[in-house]
Amino acid sequence: MFCPPALLALARPTPQFVSRFSAGLMGRVIRSQRKGAGGVFKAHTKHRKGPARLRAVDYAERHGYIRGVVKDIIHDPGRGAPLARVAFRDVYSYKTIKQLFIAAEGMHTGQFVYCGKKAKLQIGNILPIGAMPEGTVVCNLEEKCGDRGRLARASGNYATVVAHNVDTKRTRVKLPSGAKKVLPSACRAMVGLVAGGGRVDKPILKAGRAYHKYKAKRHCWPRVRGVAMNVSCLSLTPVEHPHGGGNHQHIGKPSTIRRDASHGRKVGLIAARRTGRIRGTRTIISKPEKE
Repeated sequence: MFCPPALLALARPTPQFVSRFSAGLMGRVIRSQRKGAGGVFKAHTKHRKGPARLRAVDYAERHGYIRGVVKDIIHDPGRGAPLARVAFRDVYSYKTIKQLFIAAEGMHTGQFVYCGKKAKLQIGNILPIGAMPEGTVVCNLEEKCGDRGRLARASGNYATVVAHNVDTKRTRVKLPSGAKKVLPSACRAMVGLVAGGGRVDKPILKAGRAYHKYKAKRHCWPRVRGVAMNVSCLSLTPVEHPHGGGNHQHIGKPSTIRRDASHGRKVGLIAARRTGRIRGTRTIISKPEKE
């Protein structure tokens, strides 16, 4: 059968194609690259109950307080802490406005919740951290005035009011991580700690529970290790992950990688200052006590 030379030229692979194929550079887009594009890695928000945040700051909260009642304690899929549905009376339109708060430990249905500068210091109430005494345990803390809650929102978490500076109108707060942060004293917070503490202490025990747990969150389970992934049969270079391949599961190269590496190679210990165990003992020199 006669074939025109033009078709033969199209069917013949180019030297660039052959060199790339033989060099093993035609690997897949690795998992860390695919996560940035969304797809199945995006959060599953279809059955979420709604955003859990504090009330928008209004005249009542700035100068006095407003009262609401807890109508229900509900579960939000993908969130460890329960939510409280609180109903407030709108003084302008004579309607009932329902808000979703992250429930503090000890809140119950039928409880009155007071929000404002002159609210009492009780579990579930919301008031500025500048109006709280030092040592108060708070949750759902604002990072900037009016952002409606950003810090200490996970189940069992809480922040602690450490000190006040009356001159600069700023308050020092200890976060759940142990770090200290200075915030404006006008930032609001809920008194108490977030409900649902001890949730992670219960063992999962079987894969079915982990499947349903992460199904409500996003596609991040099960997680295949990089050393267990595939290798190219032609050039014996990793295809699905830079740590893949080999007669046994091992990285085969230093796990550290420079910061300016390409995205398909940027796995492992990125721009690590040091690796390995921390050896030696730390010497603590205590100061002599003053008599």
